[in-house]
Amino acid sequence: MKEILAEMITRAAFKAHEQGVLPSDAIPQPGLEEPKQEAHGDFSTNIAMVMAKVQKMAPRKIAEAIVDNLEDPENFLVKTEIAGPGFINFYLRPSLWQRVVKGILDKGDEYGRSQIGAGQKVQVEFVSANPTGPLHVGHGRGAAVGDALAALLDMCGFEVEREYYINDSGRQIRTLGLSTWLRYCELKGKEIDFPKDCYQGDYIKDLAKRIQDENLADLDSMEEEDAVLWCARFAANDILDGIKQDLKDFRVNHDVWFSEQSLYDDNSVQNALEHFEKTGDIYEKDGAKWFKTEDRGDEKDRVVVRNNGLTTYFASDIAYHKNKFDRGFDRVIDVWGADHHGYIARMKAAVDAVGRDKDAFEVVLVKLVNLLRDGEPLAMTTRGGTFETLADVVNEVGADAARFIFLSRHYESPLDFDLELAKKQTNENPVWYVQYVHARICSIEAKAKDFPVSLDFDWNKDEEILKEIEEIRLMKALARYPEVVEGAARTLEPHRIVFYLRELASAFHSFYHDHMVLKEDQTPVLTKARLDLVTTVRQVIRNGLALLGVSAPESM
Repeated sequence: MKEILAEMITRAAFKAHEQGVLPSDAIPQPGLEEPKQEAHGDFSTNIAMVMAKVQKMAPRKIAEAIVDNLEDPENFLVKTEIAGPGFINFYLRPSLWQRVVKGILDKGDEYGRSQIGAGQKVQVEFVSANPTGPLHVGHGRGAAVGDALAALLDMCGFEVEREYYINDSGRQIRTLGLSTWLRYCELKGKEIDFPKDCYQGDYIKDLAKRIQDENLADLDSMEEEDAVLWCARFAANDILDGIKQDLKDFRVNHDVWFSEQSLYDDNSVQNALEHFEKTGDIYEKDGAKWFKTEDRGDEKDRVVVRNNGLTTYFASDIAYHKNKFDRGFDRVIDVWGADHHGYIARMKAAVDAVGRDKDAFEVVLVKLVNLLRDGEPLAMTTRGGTFETLADVVNEVGADAARFIFLSRHYESPLDFDLELAKKQTNENPVWYVQYVHARICSIEAKAKDFPVSLDFDWNKDEEILKEIEEIRLMKALARYPEVVEGAARTLEPHRIVFYLRELASAFHSFYHDHMVLKEDQTPVLTKARLDLVTTVRQVIRNGLALLGVSAPESM
């Protein structure tokens, strides 16, 4: 309906210009919004105020010129009025909203799909947690955000690839190996002063015990450095296997698992450094090598090779992101923890140095989760071992509740996750509130099989059947869904889908409270219309939940 109205307004404005009423032919694309108050119509535009400066006219005069030239051959409009300083309010014929029901019935699972991405190739890299410990709930929020973003972009016509970057090289992996080796030595009866900067969690002891019990390696005969290296590889691989399983249980699947170590094995890091030395982007100072990021928008230059000859994480990150664009991605989206905010400018500088537009690289920063149990916060530190794992949360509340709640607020806002609330089967639980509507409608559809409905019902007939205010509100809500999906994809904000689903569920409850679908004293035609209406509600809830990676149960 917005597209039809926008075209009507544009034609009217050009007609007014041809008549000489509007001096300029600079007619902008009309913006249309749903007024907050229903008394102000179905849609409203401020185009008259937007055009005032170029037309050199009072907004109300411009609005009058547009309204006087509106052509409505199909009788879409009941009335049009000018309000305030120059708003134009449009009141649509109620039967028009019934077209929404027909459209959803025809499109089914594809309702909400668009082609705004036009096949643009996009990579979404998310989670990418170091394989030094199990995933915690913070990783879970990032996983839900990244997965939902990828689903949204796919729904809007982008060609999407999901990637996990495995940080399997460097100091943290060696620390993991040392931690495991020392715990192994303890099991052998050696007295160990366990360093505070090693990983303290019980999972390290479990890894060491597996090495001993299953006799996986003869560590006792190895030099300590070799034993630490073996433990590092074993522990990292074992933890990564656990991460993959946790993500699978959380319904998150990556298309590519990319190893940081591979960038060193195939000399990608060294080749990148040599390339940028030749271009003058890398220079030497104080025995170290520095990348000129300040010239490209960063607050200062950054070290890529320390004075001891070891490369920094930034060096491998440069090579990694160069690799991404070399693979042909038009857009690269990284999902990071909020504590990495200071890293964005240097990476944008690196992307610019690679020869790509800085805006082709985007970062989504996800704030931490405050996990509560009985109102008390749970401490979460990977190295200290006092954290609640993602697997524990999913086992306790289920993947549906965890994903929905992780996505229930903008990722840049802190999130309080109440474990007890997530388990409730009441309207207080946001995911239960939405899923229950889907299940309720499935129940209605099942009962309808034994209920008299109109068999020759035709939505193509321009007949006003659904005219109650609650029915119209529900159809308006359904009509907004494609726009919400597009908006969420454009802004990279999956929480918009959660907000929408809760609003749609609320609109259904308001409708169902006052209007039964299956009712003995109503006509078979009205029964069929209402049955189709709630079926489309079920379909849209199913479609929206699918974007979030949440199931749509048929019974609860």
